[in-house]
Amino acid sequence: MKALRLDKYLADLGCGTRSQVKGFIRQGRVAVNGAVEKGADRKVMPGTDVVALDGLPLAYEEFEYYMLNKPAGYVSATEDPKDPTVVGLITGSGRRDLFPVGRLDKDTEGLLLITNDGELAHRLLSPKHHVPKTYLARIDGPVTQEHARLFQEGVDIGEERPTLPACLRILQSEEQGALVELTICEGKFHQVKRMFEAVGRTVVYLKRLSMGSLQLDHELKPGEYRNLTEEERNELLCYKK
Repeated sequence: MKALRLDKYLADLGCGTRSQVKGFIRQGRVAVNGAVEKGADRKVMPGTDVVALDGLPLAYEEFEYYMLNKPAGYVSATEDPKDPTVVGLITGSGRRDLFPVGRLDKDTEGLLLITNDGELAHRLLSPKHHVPKTYLARIDGPVTQEHARLFQEGVDIGEERPTLPACLRILQSEEQGALVELTICEGKFHQVKRMFEAVGRTVVYLKRLSMGSLQLDHELKPGEYRNLTEEERNELLCYKK
């Protein structure tokens, strides 16, 4: 980890905006290694230098990783003028640089990774890495093995190329509707819904269960979140290698 300006260090930890923390520094409220520091441009090394605000030491972590069980009605964004955002649900962090990895539609529920690790997000979302994502979907009519075969071959959703092979597992199917699990290795806009529309079906409920090695913790109720465990974090970080 590289050295950071003192004002950025404090702002990253949610102590205030850059202008606010500069004020704290000028007021003598910030100490570095036990000595009051009044220079906002002072370079500090996270993990080595001890920074305190009003006498309280601040622990700096470069990256944070949260598993969120996204509820319907929230948009996958850091801010939105009309709707509540998924980042707004992460109330236990002061970080201002958190963002959702990928997007779930406003009405879609389930697993969403919230982090500030841009490199990991890029690797998880990059089409060339084909990271699998599994969804639970309720469909408005019966789903058959013929649909599973079509999905395995790839379907035309109106783009230049058909979708990559996808695995469709039928959990329940009746004339009035079906419950399925679908695993895809892409992240095209509204892809799951468009795939079913391409075979004459409509998704009436959608929930993401997994992304790569990360599995939704079913103990989390919609809107709840938690830090990733060390094992979960290490497994995800393998995608950065």
